[in-house]
Amino acid sequence: MTVCLYTFVDLFSRQLGTLDSLLAKGAEHAKAQGVSDSDMLDWRLIEDMQPLRFQAMVVCNFSRQWPARVAGLPLPPEIGVDLDLAGFKAAIADAKSYLAALTPEQFAGRDDVPLTVMIGTGMEPTLPASQWLTVFATTNLYFHLSTAYGILRSKGVQIGKIDLFASGL
Repeated sequence: MTVCLYTFVDLFSRQLGTLDSLLAKGAEHAKAQGVSDSDMLDWRLIEDMQPLRFQAMVVCNFSRQWPARVAGLPLPPEIGVDLDLAGFKAAIADAKSYLAALTPEQFAGRDDVPLTVMIGTGMEPTLPASQWLTVFATTNLYFHLSTAYGILRSKGVQIGKIDLFASGL
């Protein structure tokens, strides 16, 4: 089954909007609790998991880099994990602008283009571009966005399912 890969551009842009909203609500809650933005970005679900700042970094990077790979474009530079809240807000805006500049024509006919990508340490699978975007990238974006949501919920931020699935609309 062929899927219009360009539709994922809008999906990823919405996920960035959700991340922006979650970070704003987290910052508001942190401020009310006397917690700095920096400390909020270091919140974790449990000690051996990556912090909120890591989750935000992955969402920002994946949302730009995977559409670029699939469209055969140069990869946008990665953002680092060391950004402050304003830096993440700027990275989200930059990623949304990047996605807004993409066109359907850049994705046309790219479904079956084989892409070989190094993931983790030692894994370098070759998959069709459509599988990378629709399965790997999308699943990872939802995982890291859901983890960010979970971190904020665990710290008492008043957010619910609607904030995760509809705030980027």
